Amino acid sequence: MARTIEQTTMRKVYLRLLPFAILTYFFCYLDRINVGFAALTMNKDLGLTATVFGMSAGAFFWGYFLFEVPSNLIMERVGARIWIARIMISWGLLSGATAFVTGPTGFLILRFLLGAAEAGFFPGLILFFTYWFPDHHRARIVSGFTMALPLAIALGAPMSTGVLELNGLLGLAGWKWMFIVEAIPTLLLGVGVLFYLTDRPAKAHWLTAEERAWLVDQLETEKRQIEAVRKFSLWETFWNAKVLLISLNYFGIVTASLGMALFIPQIIKQLGLSNMQVGFATSIPYICGTISMIVWGQVSDRMQERRWNLFGSCAVSAIGLIVAAATIGTYWSLVGMSIAAIGFYGTKGPLFALPSMFLSGTAMAGGFAWINSLGNLGGYFGPTIVGMVKDQTGSFVGGLYALAAFAAMSAIVAAVGLNIPRIVPSQAQLRASAAD
Repeated sequence: MARTIEQTTMRKVYLRLLPFAILTYFFCYLDRINVGFAALTMNKDLGLTATVFGMSAGAFFWGYFLFEVPSNLIMERVGARIWIARIMISWGLLSGATAFVTGPTGFLILRFLLGAAEAGFFPGLILFFTYWFPDHHRARIVSGFTMALPLAIALGAPMSTGVLELNGLLGLAGWKWMFIVEAIPTLLLGVGVLFYLTDRPAKAHWLTAEERAWLVDQLETEKRQIEAVRKFSLWETFWNAKVLLISLNYFGIVTASLGMALFIPQIIKQLGLSNMQVGFATSIPYICGTISMIVWGQVSDRMQERRWNLFGSCAVSAIGLIVAAATIGTYWSLVGMSIAAIGFYGTKGPLFALPSMFLSGTAMAGGFAWINSLGNLGGYFGPTIVGMVKDQTGSFVGGLYALAAFAAMSAIVAAVGLNIPRIVPSQAQLRASAAD
């Protein structure tokens, strides 16, 4: 009977929350990385060198870093519905405003403000999922949700390069149209959040009373099991060794993945392709990443294992970047970047299932935000390193090798430092207990 209630309840929860979350994160990430495609024509118009572009594009993550934790704590107080809507509407307005910058300084400032506006969105939704999904569903839901990330590049690449073809319409450059057109759906979805999201299971009138009671009881039981072992305060999470090691692992992967993502259109352009062909070719690694994210999340949940799945995906990232660097200038580099993307996005499920294994309540809200804040600083350092190496050497090779080193560091951190004991019993343990 309990199994039937779980199946019907979780089916409704997945269908209600996952597609909408994927759609919102798709436009979130598209508005974050479309600058890489804009660079194909924008850099010349604004007078941006590779170094200045990398640093300015990465300034987004300093705004993200400074406002991530406060944003998540506010969401814990006011609820996801109101706060996620606020985040989406403000970042949509700022993303569209990028079309009107006139030089390097304005571009850098607006990227910083965009990061500040978007801060809290990703960790806020990860926290939101812990209100709705029991422990043994969390790698799957995180992988399903973050599937929007590679999809934003895979589908957004030809979309963005296609909008670039509007160059000259109403006197505006193509890259300006790209920022304007891609900001509109974000604004509309932000308003939609106010009417669609439900903050907590207890308020979910789209579940039956029995389903609500089962879900609330399941989540409260898991919370008590975690807090019976150790309940962390908000401030303790900021220097907790496990939290810092997860952050370091995430920092390495973000450095590598965004260092590649923001420059991949320019790397592929060197193959002699048109802007539209660059868009379609850029899709290939991120289609691979989408498949990897889904499969790796399901594998991690079925195994009820996080650490070695995380290690494996980080190692695959490093190998792919080494292949891309060694074969740059040929189509084999695209194969290498596809392997790297498989690894990058395979990390998402197991990594973001780790904090909820030992944190709860406000500490979990702060922990998710702190991990995301520290990790996302890699979004500044990755593009900056690649841009500086490109300006100094005339090639992307050294930058790709540097990104591979960061991915390898993440693999080592996972293997050596992330042996986190399971507190909530696995499904296999629960079945064995029930059989006894």
